[in-house]
Amino acid sequence: MPDTTESTPAATTATATTAAADADPTDPAGQASPAYPRHWEADIVASDGRIVHLRPILPSDADALLAFHQQLSDRTRYLRYFGPYPRIPPRDLERFVTVDHDKRVAFVALLGDEIIAVGRYEGLSDPKDPQAPVTSAEVAFVVRDDHQGRGLGSILLEHLAAAAREKGLDRFEAEVLVENHTMVRVFREAGYQVRRAFAEGVLHLEFDIDPTERSLAVRDSREQAAEARSVTNVLHPTSVAVIGASTDPSKVGHAVLANLLRANFSGPVYPVNPDARSVRGVRAYASVTDIPDPVDLAVVAIPAAGVDEVMDSCLEKGVKALVVVSSGFADAGADGTSAERKLVTEARAHGMRVIGPNALGVANLDDGVRLNATLAPDLPSRGRVGFFCQSGALGTAILASAQSRGLGLSTFVSAGNRADVSANDLLQYWQTDTATDVVLLYLETFGNPRKFGRLARRLARSKPVVAVKSGRNTSPARLREAAVPIDDASVRALFEQSGVIRVETIAQLFDTALLLAYQPLPRGRRVAVVGNSTALNVLVTDALIDEGMTAAADPVDVGAAATPEEFGVAVERALAADGADAADALVVVFVPPIATPGLEYARVLRETSAKADKPVVAVFLAVEGVPAELAQPLPDGTPGPGSVPSYASPERAVQALSRVARYADWREQPMGELVRPEGIDLEAAREVVDRLGVGDWAAAGERALTDAEAVELLACFGISLVEFRLVEGEIAVAKAAKELGYPIALKAVGDRWRHRTDLVGVRLDLGSEAAVLRAYAELMKVTGKSEVYVQRMAPKGPSCVMEVAEDPSFGSLLSFGLSGMATQLLDDRAYRVVPLTREDAAALVRAPRAAPLLTGYRGGEPARLDALEDLALRVGAMAEELPEVRSLALDPVLASPEGAFVTGARVVLGPPPTRDDQGPRRLR
Repeated sequence: MPDTTESTPAATTATATTAAADADPTDPAGQASPAYPRHWEADIVASDGRIVHLRPILPSDADALLAFHQQLSDRTRYLRYFGPYPRIPPRDLERFVTVDHDKRVAFVALLGDEIIAVGRYEGLSDPKDPQAPVTSAEVAFVVRDDHQGRGLGSILLEHLAAAAREKGLDRFEAEVLVENHTMVRVFREAGYQVRRAFAEGVLHLEFDIDPTERSLAVRDSREQAAEARSVTNVLHPTSVAVIGASTDPSKVGHAVLANLLRANFSGPVYPVNPDARSVRGVRAYASVTDIPDPVDLAVVAIPAAGVDEVMDSCLEKGVKALVVVSSGFADAGADGTSAERKLVTEARAHGMRVIGPNALGVANLDDGVRLNATLAPDLPSRGRVGFFCQSGALGTAILASAQSRGLGLSTFVSAGNRADVSANDLLQYWQTDTATDVVLLYLETFGNPRKFGRLARRLARSKPVVAVKSGRNTSPARLREAAVPIDDASVRALFEQSGVIRVETIAQLFDTALLLAYQPLPRGRRVAVVGNSTALNVLVTDALIDEGMTAAADPVDVGAAATPEEFGVAVERALAADGADAADALVVVFVPPIATPGLEYARVLRETSAKADKPVVAVFLAVEGVPAELAQPLPDGTPGPGSVPSYASPERAVQALSRVARYADWREQPMGELVRPEGIDLEAAREVVDRLGVGDWAAAGERALTDAEAVELLACFGISLVEFRLVEGEIAVAKAAKELGYPIALKAVGDRWRHRTDLVGVRLDLGSEAAVLRAYAELMKVTGKSEVYVQRMAPKGPSCVMEVAEDPSFGSLLSFGLSGMATQLLDDRAYRVVPLTREDAAALVRAPRAAPLLTGYRGGEPARLDALEDLALRVGAMAEELPEVRSLALDPVLASPEGAFVTGARVVLGPPPTRDDQGPRRLR
């Protein structure tokens, strides 16, 4: 029988294992089942942005469960148990806390050591056939009254359904009192197809628990809302406590307090220092619990060794989030790493999120907040750019650079060691933040790259995302230990598919951000050039060609003696040009004449470009950023839309414009939907994989499939190989050639011979038995082996390679390129992260630099790219649906006017990797 809770959205993301109880759940001495599923434990973000820990119930939870039951209101107990149930009898209590984690499963939601919600399912046997496998269960849950409205019922349902699917169940049933509107809403809004029946005041509900498109959309929506709310708790606090606020100006606690006061934070600020009565003239408190009013945000600025002591007091006080600026955690070695894990575990167990440790801090420049909880004394002006910086040390320099260039920020978060809150959380926040139009990221590592790709792709459709990913060639040891390695090809594929504008340096980051923040997106790649220097105009034109842009017309040189009015007329004409001379953007280069001030020219450019609906960038030499002369000021004096960014060189201006143009092109493309090509038999594929698995995958390790096994598995996804035979001896070779039909190819066995660029192990276009036998003799002489492949010749066309490799950080990566030594030498391959949309597949086969060979280069017949796209979608589906496929290579694939023909395949199966972005919501 189900129970009462609120259905307010809640959210999560990837796993964390908080201690379930003092005893090891796998230890019989701890009264727990040896089958305890530790992987079901999860930290979850509730709809109010606070953390709740979820884990399977234990026998040792009996006392906590009794206490939980006593705190339920009579009304809640009535709705749960359909009548008075003031106490849990001993027999019921034992049954409640003793489960088999299979057909009887229960979860408890914890805040600290207290149970605040319980959910369970009980397997239902078929009364007509009690021996039949259990495939359905009755589900129920109850939430403590003071925690209703946090979306815990929805969270419990989501995790119970995932556990049930894992255990082979496919349907839930529930009995709900008609008056229990809240519970009915939980089931109705979960995204499942719910069937209802009504009798005697009770609703009987049934629904299949396999994920549906709607249930996944509901999950993602609740995840976004909850994680955004958790960041809101950090960036929009109504009060801040500085724990470790020192009277010593050289201490970080003093700096944070001083910056909060200097910024004129909109709420109260409370110094916490047991050894001082006041700090900077503000009354100090010995502990956060001594503060008489609520505290939303606590900035922790005490040594790492003392952080444990603040946890309980912050829980008691109801603090929502911590910003830990203290160092001495993972940045200090192995012992610090353990301390950092403990910090996050304790914070989450107490319902709090953590920024840091070793963070520079957080800032919100909104006039209604005015939060500067950082170590940086000065912040940029208020703007509409959000900035996430993983590095604490680099944060101060980034803020100073933004200020000097005139780039205004809306919010700033320096996550330091990124132990909890990450870039993914900020992407969720900025998705719905009306004060932010552009997002900047400085990333050192990825916590959950697959989720990053999903969130960035969604956000970039409405707001540009610009990112620097450091560590392309190397990274500090602490980062290599704290994060899963990810190679640069994977990062490139992830960013390209997600619409993220990737830059290599901080300077490029700001160059791009200035253009995005103040100018509209270009509608194309045609660029007009106006300047007063022929030499600079030539440099601009060269840069346009280098970046794949097009000059809309000959550059306009107004001459060094042009007046501001003449200069303005030239700019206006370039912006207004139509027909063949129409431009999508304008680059203005200007060298102030000797003894002639440039202020009037800047004013003219600003006023003229303000009327344009296309981006304008300037190269006013020796001027970088948005100077006052080029700014369109808002009422508060800060630069606003229409301000013209200036760059130190023509090359930097054009490079920034090119990046933004590529982003605008991506944004104009259809978003694309994940598609499954026709003719895929996933059930048959799973049967093949299960049959080929040798006992325990983890023990068996990876296994290369035989030719017959690979052909069978590929056929389940509609991928066929050009017909072949593996034979030995002249008679068998001649017979196979006759059966397949001439012309045929002979191939030596083994990659050593078959995939060499000199084709020493391959003989092609053999049109007669005599030619076949002669080629067979040659191959035997070269390889020393009598076994060969006999294969029907495929239609001629460029030879390609399509491969799947498992990236340890975010799953399968699909690559495509043309065969040959040059491709290998230059690494001319394109990459995409699976799963693929049709647009991803189309972009993949057109991305290599050698791709023009597929479209009729120099008079050649164009290949059917649609056939290659279909093949890519099938390979991508195979990699996504069968995580046991650790590597797959289709080599070669002949791309011809008749289609795409696979003539060779290698498949390796192995233990499926863990994918943190799948399943119910959880924090990593």
